[in-house]
Amino acid sequence: MLVSATAGYLRNKLGFVWRLRSLRAKTAVLAVIFAAVPLFLYAEFRKAYQDSQGLLLQSVRDQGRVISQSLLPLLDNADSASLPGLGQQLERFAGQLTTIKLLLAPAGADSDGFYYIASWPTVVSSNLEAERQILARQGVLDRLAQSCRGEMPFSLIYDRPTGGAEIVTAVTPLSTAAGCWAVVASFSADAFPAAHLGQPYWATPTVQIAAAIYLAMVIITFSTLFGIGGGLRRFARQARQIREQRRRTSSFAARNEIPELAEVAAEFDRMVDALHRSAAAIRRAAEDNAHAFKTPIAVIRQSLEPLRRALPPENQRVRRAIDSIDRSLDRLDGLVASARRLDEATADLVAEPRRSIDLPRLLGKLIDSRSALLPGRDIRLQGELSPGIFVLGSEAMIETVLENLIDNAASYAPAGSAILVRLRQERDTAHVEVIDTGPGVPPAQLDQIFDRYFSARRGGKENDAAPGSFGIGLSIARRNVEAMHGTIEAENRAPQGLTIHIRLPMAPRFT
Repeated sequence: MLVSATAGYLRNKLGFVWRLRSLRAKTAVLAVIFAAVPLFLYAEFRKAYQDSQGLLLQSVRDQGRVISQSLLPLLDNADSASLPGLGQQLERFAGQLTTIKLLLAPAGADSDGFYYIASWPTVVSSNLEAERQILARQGVLDRLAQSCRGEMPFSLIYDRPTGGAEIVTAVTPLSTAAGCWAVVASFSADAFPAAHLGQPYWATPTVQIAAAIYLAMVIITFSTLFGIGGGLRRFARQARQIREQRRRTSSFAARNEIPELAEVAAEFDRMVDALHRSAAAIRRAAEDNAHAFKTPIAVIRQSLEPLRRALPPENQRVRRAIDSIDRSLDRLDGLVASARRLDEATADLVAEPRRSIDLPRLLGKLIDSRSALLPGRDIRLQGELSPGIFVLGSEAMIETVLENLIDNAASYAPAGSAILVRLRQERDTAHVEVIDTGPGVPPAQLDQIFDRYFSARRGGKENDAAPGSFGIGLSIARRNVEAMHGTIEAENRAPQGLTIHIRLPMAPRFT
């Protein structure tokens, strides 16, 4: 009890920290991490990707610049007769990956247009024309025609008509007597397949494979967490059904879908079976104990009869002793019966199934059956029962509650009075009242009368026909009511009498 109270206190004081330990909170934190990490990594890796591409393009541009400067003496001496052979001359300057193209805007020409003169390796004319149009649209050729100065490093990617992509990395102008030369350095995108030049970073195979792996990891992680959470919720529903004592339609093992929880489910099933075996053992022990005690009590009672008949009338002292023994046997017999009822009520808490109970019908039958036992006490039992009220519980447990309350009321109700059992609905609660006109209970003891072995009205005058009070009946009533998630309380009436209030939650009509 102390440990439970301490744990509850710590949960209240450290509620936030306690909630963070829950699977739901950890799943939420993990979701935030899974969402933040890709954004951070994507930004960092994208920057590294751009830097590596920049270095690669810079290297190619530098190579193109060196080639252009190396071509300057060749182009200075070039004339119209040597132009057809320039392509072969370019072979000495072009690298394994770089393509060199020469464009010329002739000096003194009416048009400012550039014409392809030579290339190495040889390029299909359709590809050359596509590249020239790209350069023209970018305004590169116009700027060169105006000044023929200034290197233009850039990364211009275009699709070749014959297939594949070409990346222009530098256009270097050279002014000679023949006109304005433009040395175009480019390379095929296929030359660096691992660089994925010209593709957005997110479209690169590396990123897509990493994203697929990451997505698979997220799906596996959250499906595992949700699977565990779902398994625990199924366990909770099963445990709730057991706690509410509904009839079991399945086991923990049958509800489990996670192999790692199979052993836990099996242990829960064994625990439930052990509880039901314990309930059966309690019932058997209650019957055996009652039989074991009642046999010697009956023997003693039978043995007193010959003594009572053999006593001379004038021996009053011994006769009073026999009467005292007889009264003690009556009390002992009542104690044995009460102990048996207590054990059986304990077993009912464990094993009695819960179902939807038509409370007005059950109370009506109970009032009819108990009314037959009260005429000898000159007490009437009346009922005011609203129809259509259903609660989730056990008929046996509800009957035990009402029988104990009616017997308790009859023990103190004056002759010629009535005991009223009233039932009405209050929103989603069934409200049962057992009303008597007896002496009532001292106000300070209204809460204590439901404690075991406590009887606040022992000082009052009980009906002679009623058995002695052992403080068990009301205790059993409270335990049964609370087992059905209800409440029970006592209230004194004016000018005299006692009302016992029972409130039980209404049952869904489909249960």
